[in-house]
Amino acid sequence: MSDRYGMDVLSGDWKSKGRLARPTSRAMEATPGTVVEDVETGWVGAVVAVEKAGGVHVVHLEDRRGKVKAFPLGPGFLVDGAPVSLTAPKGAQRAALAAAEKQASRTASGSVAVHDAKARVAIGSRIFVEGRHDAELVEKVWGHDLRVEGVVVEMLDGVDDLAAAIRDFAPGRGRRMGVLVDHLVPGSKESRIVAEANKVAPEHVLVLGHPYVDVWQSVRPQRLGMEVWPTIPRSMEWKRGICAHLGWPHDSQADIARAWKQILGTVRSYADLEPALLGRVEELIDFVTAPEG
Repeated sequence: MSDRYGMDVLSGDWKSKGRLARPTSRAMEATPGTVVEDVETGWVGAVVAVEKAGGVHVVHLEDRRGKVKAFPLGPGFLVDGAPVSLTAPKGAQRAALAAAEKQASRTASGSVAVHDAKARVAIGSRIFVEGRHDAELVEKVWGHDLRVEGVVVEMLDGVDDLAAAIRDFAPGRGRRMGVLVDHLVPGSKESRIVAEANKVAPEHVLVLGHPYVDVWQSVRPQRLGMEVWPTIPRSMEWKRGICAHLGWPHDSQADIARAWKQILGTVRSYADLEPALLGRVEELIDFVTAPEG
């Protein structure tokens, strides 16, 4: 899960910089089937899709094992060992790419997209998250998958009384409950709450958590031009501290809402999220959709 979306890595023709002159990238259309290598990560794959996401064109490369990853379109690639700058296809190549996309496109979560499928009637099982921001992030990355499976995501508005929320949901056969908890680390208040909640219906409830103070922190910091998320003093509310660090307005709740929209807008696929969140959400989806024995 090495980062491929640093803000400055691929800006400009970086190969020409430095003490020794390097070959200049030549422009090349990202046509379906073209095998290229991403210089930054070493990922080698064939072009299967080009799309515009979050105002940025990205190219999807499928490796020999069938796994697909997305990269920003532009410089930073090799074809037969020569540097190239990938561009969006035009004309006939666009039509060919559209056909390839229909056969091999992936959702934001990295799974194969199910084309022309209507959302299933909601099943009894549910996934619960702590708040609106968590729900919006899950929808953006896993929304297609969840609609295909018929899984609804609901908000808890906090987990202070998680045991009562589980009892209210009344989990049972055909009605599983998955819960995603923020800042679930040993010794925390959340860990004690989860330990108590796990006693309610252990066969039909799975509570998992990520270590981040807030779901904002599960977005790779490089997407916002940072190497790491800053440490915010406990005397300052965390989200406002983040906004202040980034130089964004942070006086009102409307400012915080706009900041989240800006952060969410940088998320184009699962590759923009930290593994500690990805694994937990995937595990919850598997749990609530697994066949009953």
